[in-house]
Formats: sequence, C-alpha cells, structure tokens
Amino acid sequence: MEEALLFVHVILAVAIVVFVLLQRGKGAEAGASFGGGASQSVFGSAGSGNFLSRTTQILAFAFFLTSFGLAYVASEKAKENSGLGIDPTLLQEQVEESAQGAEQTTEEDAAVPSVE
Repeated sequence: MEEALLFVHVILAVAIVVFVLLQRGKGAEAGASFGGGASQSVFGSAGSGNFLSRTTQILAFAFFLTSFGLAYVASEKAKENSGLGIDPTLLQEQVEESAQGAEQTTEEDAAVPSVE
C-alpha cells in the first residue's frame, strides 16, 4: 500500500508542475505587452486559465491528501518498530524482575563481610 501511495504521490507532483508551467499570468501574452486589448485565445480570455487553475487546485488537494496518507503510514510504521516487537506488559515484567534481582544482590553483598 505504501508503494502505491508513493507512486500516486509522485505522479501528482509531476502533474502539478506541468499544469503550473502551462498556466500564463495575467497579461502575459505578447499583445498585452504592447497595449493591445486583443488577448483572445481559443478558450476565450479567461477560459483556459480557469480550466488549468481548477485542475491545478484539484491536483494540489489530492497531493495534500497523499501527503497526509504517507505521513500516517510512516507514523504507524514507526510505532511498530519503536517497541521492536516486544509486548509492553512483557517488558514491564522484565523490568520488575531485574529490579528484584538487583535488590537481592545488594542484600547478599551486605551480608558478606568485606576484608580490609
């Protein structure tokens, strides 16, 4: 699942770059720089820009969703690897046993007379 999500994420990133590069800024046509008002295109004066900007918005939204999805997958994987597969209750029992063992060794050490 992670690989598929990552693949979609990369495809969306490339598509966003392509659609942003296809867009033109306002007044970016050659006629507009000379004061001509005839900046008409096949889609009309704002038709293609509206289509490209809407598509870019949808792609950006999908990109953010895949980003959140990848972050969630990474956090779940980190949670699984943080315990290294050890059950927390088993870990707590081992800590208590080692603490009891440490108490017993200190009592035994106190009972042995030291030679100085």
